[in-house]
Amino acid sequence: MMLGEKLRIAKALSELKVDIIEAGFPAASLGDFESVKAIADSNFGPVICGLARCNAADIEKVHAAVKGAAKHRIHVFVATSAIHREYKLKMAKEEIIKSAVGAIQLARELCDDVEFSPEDASRTELSYLAEVVSAAIEAGATTVNIPDTVGYTVPAEFASLFHYLAEHVARIDEITLSVHCHNDLGMAVANSLAAIGAGARQIECTINGIGERAGNCSLEEVVMAIKTRSEFFQLQTGIDTTRLYPTSRLVSNITGMHPPRNKAIVGENAFAHEAGIHQHGMLQHASTYEIMRPEDVGISKSNLVLGKHSGRHAFRDRVVDLGFEIDEFETNRAFLEFKKLADKKKDVYDGDIEAIIMNAGSMSSGPWTLKLLEVQTHTDKPATATVSLVDEDGKKASESASGDGPVAAAFTALEQVTGVAMVLQKFELHSASIGEDAQGEVTVTVEIDGESFRGRGTSVDIVEAGCRACLEVMNRSLRRRRRGGGDSTQTARATI
Repeated sequence: MMLGEKLRIAKALSELKVDIIEAGFPAASLGDFESVKAIADSNFGPVICGLARCNAADIEKVHAAVKGAAKHRIHVFVATSAIHREYKLKMAKEEIIKSAVGAIQLARELCDDVEFSPEDASRTELSYLAEVVSAAIEAGATTVNIPDTVGYTVPAEFASLFHYLAEHVARIDEITLSVHCHNDLGMAVANSLAAIGAGARQIECTINGIGERAGNCSLEEVVMAIKTRSEFFQLQTGIDTTRLYPTSRLVSNITGMHPPRNKAIVGENAFAHEAGIHQHGMLQHASTYEIMRPEDVGISKSNLVLGKHSGRHAFRDRVVDLGFEIDEFETNRAFLEFKKLADKKKDVYDGDIEAIIMNAGSMSSGPWTLKLLEVQTHTDKPATATVSLVDEDGKKASESASGDGPVAAAFTALEQVTGVAMVLQKFELHSASIGEDAQGEVTVTVEIDGESFRGRGTSVDIVEAGCRACLEVMNRSLRRRRRGGGDSTQTARATI
């Protein structure tokens, strides 16, 4: 993600009313440091946290990055399982405890709010895990997180682990116990819920469950499980659940990772009832087959149709009804895009409006703007494409090219006009709404000068959508060249 995209998501998370945003790993790269610092300096409201290994350089970088936030946290971690001790760290048990204690103490000198994680805790011997957690609490950790780093544990076993710690760790009631689950066996949400049933009071999770490998605990799923079954859990969160769906759409649009149709809570089919017996029950009373209301998670009950004669006020009202909060500038830009779309298709649905809002909020400036696209395809010979672009000074440039298909031809023509050579790595297409004239949302991942970029574009013409996505990354590359390199979004990754 680019810095602006990270800031948009951080703002959305604050509107969702999350308690803590772990904004990144500042020691990974200059780009990661700058993005964490920008989020912290924006002071959106939640605690801003940065991740660090148990060494002074990492910890000091986290502090420098997050200290601008009114509420900030340093999160240190070290692996504790036998397999990590032997093969990754090559450290004895005592060395690991000494490293953890030293890191926590240093972090506490810089920040009052310090979290500690024993990486791969679910595969660590219980007696040793209790020893590590005890030492962390004595050293000054205010939150202790128990990660299921490789998604190995199961709910009953994980609950037993938390009960064991409660019985064998002194002063554990003085700190906040946290849980961080991965979804390798499809049990991240179930394991997280088991942990809070056994005493955990912080859940580390992600929008749409994105994350390493099979992902992390899904925020929207665990939140709605607690809300829907409040009589069972006897707990609550501060999350504004009506912001779940808009936040999910924002994250999926920016990352290009769209939830499956049958994804719980935010999938397209989550509140759809196709089976006849279900439909009959729904007509009698919604609660027969719905345990949640669509509006509880921010999904509009109706799919209101707008058209070319709909005014700005109706458009603005629909944007608000769909749960989006955009400023006057973005509203005006989005409304212009809406009018252009309404001229191309008869009916504009909620999905179309969502796509417009997402795109309006992430439109990047030139130097190049797409003005014309012409394609010809044939069953027995290569496709051809002509693209016309206009630069910042109003100068027009056109090129034609051929390729195996219309997308390949159009992309080659774009390369010829802009002078930016690229390698297409991934082309993803998602329908924004229903009908033959639905907008296509295209996400492309390309390599330029050895670096990976992601771009997005929308149009009722999927080739045009692809060109807009491609041109977005080409423009970004050209702007970076002007700046002499700019900030890199490629970073090393650390996962707990």
